[in-house]
Amino acid sequence: MSEDEAPAGAAPRDEVDSLVQAWARERPDLDPSPMQVLSRVTRLAHYLDRHRRRAFARHDLEPWEFDVLAALRRSGEPYQLSPGQLLRETMVTSGTMTNRVDRLVARGLVTRTDHPDDRRGVLVRLTRIGREAVDAAISDLLTAEQEILSVLPSAQRDQLAEALRQLTAPYEISG
Repeated sequence: MSEDEAPAGAAPRDEVDSLVQAWARERPDLDPSPMQVLSRVTRLAHYLDRHRRRAFARHDLEPWEFDVLAALRRSGEPYQLSPGQLLRETMVTSGTMTNRVDRLVARGLVTRTDHPDDRRGVLVRLTRIGREAVDAAISDLLTAEQEILSVLPSAQRDQLAEALRQLTAPYEISG
């Protein structure tokens, strides 16, 4: 068995195995083991991004459009949030959100109305067309994500979800 082959019953070797092996050879003074996890997470993020873009494109949505529409949809009836709430949900700047809302209004996916409790404020509300688009896109996205995860048994998915939760927790913004 060559060093590029996996032992019988083991997962096949991938590009990360090769790069970790190369770094261990070239820099034996360093421990490349974090790459075993984090390089795979990065690669998986790229694959997921491609699946997301395809799912959204089928519904004529860009990823950023989906993010805003999804935040509104998750808020529940009447599917409206203030721009400040949208900022927290989507983690973008105020200027970026203003531009995004303007573009979504122009496409008829959201409306902007005066806030009833704040004369200076506005509310962004999902339209029927916006709701239909985000509902269809999330269905396609979840189908693609199920396919990605189908190689793992349910118990491994649960373990992976917990491990990733622990890894990301220190970086999450508490609301």
